[in-house]
Amino acid sequence: MDAVEWQTWANPEFLQFDTGLRLEFQPPDVRKKALALVEASLSPDGFRLVHDMMLINGFLGEVVGLETILNEFSYNFALYGSPDAEAPWGWQLFGHHCAVHCLVVEGRMVVSPVFLGAEPNEIDEGPHAGRPVFTDRIRLGTDLMAALPSDLRAAATVYRRMVDPGMPPGRIHPGDERHLAGAFQDNRVIPLEGIRAADMPEQARQILLQIAESFVSLLTDGPRAARMREIRDHLDATWFSWIGGHEVGDVFYHRLQSPVLIAELDHHCGVFLDYDTLQPFHIHTVLRTPHGNDYGRAHVRAWQARNG
Repeated sequence: MDAVEWQTWANPEFLQFDTGLRLEFQPPDVRKKALALVEASLSPDGFRLVHDMMLINGFLGEVVGLETILNEFSYNFALYGSPDAEAPWGWQLFGHHCAVHCLVVEGRMVVSPVFLGAEPNEIDEGPHAGRPVFTDRIRLGTDLMAALPSDLRAAATVYRRMVDPGMPPGRIHPGDERHLAGAFQDNRVIPLEGIRAADMPEQARQILLQIAESFVSLLTDGPRAARMREIRDHLDATWFSWIGGHEVGDVFYHRLQSPVLIAELDHHCGVFLDYDTLQPFHIHTVLRTPHGNDYGRAHVRAWQARNG
């Protein structure tokens, strides 16, 4: 459970760490059972979102003719520990635009860190065609900005442009762009920016909680309710920051940050599709549990202390 391989996940389409099994090279039955474990661990909406990332990855591979690099199963899957009703164990799924970590111990569950992204954000033809992903999170972000009075909206906006001349060197990462909590950033100390939820009007506070719940929606009912209680308990200490425009259709970045939650959404430039400007249909999101409980490590340490 202390294996460093928990941290060897990454978003790029090329394989950086060959941890566990590469699903695209496994028999169909192994793929099916791996996805069945993911589905059994997550809420129905959470599994649908995770699986959508994998399906969209396959769709992107078909669109750009790179099916051997980008496909539904170009993901690694690993188990940690032995599945048990009490002792800690977990699983990890990672690859292009999808990285999910799940830890279970003594009836508690942590699903964090989570990286989900999509380019494009919709499959518009074929057997898996469906509605765009992340539409709720995008709408909630602009709804929150609209619910703020002008002075708080201005204070929340750390930079008015996505690539702003006022940004310090290094603020735009070559791969993560505006994200601060992506891969290889475990336990990073991120400065608080923007405005506090304690200073927001009640309508905006409620929308902020809806954004938080959309990020933790991968959890099943019981763990999600416990997680939301934790988030509400720290609501006054939650900060909200914004980069970019805030009208419908604008590209933007936002971050929720509290002692128990870091949640980021960022619009990105094209990588495989033919455009070199930021677009609403290329989206990355990151969820972290700060102060040592990514990968459920605080729960694991507590269990180890009690059980030798």
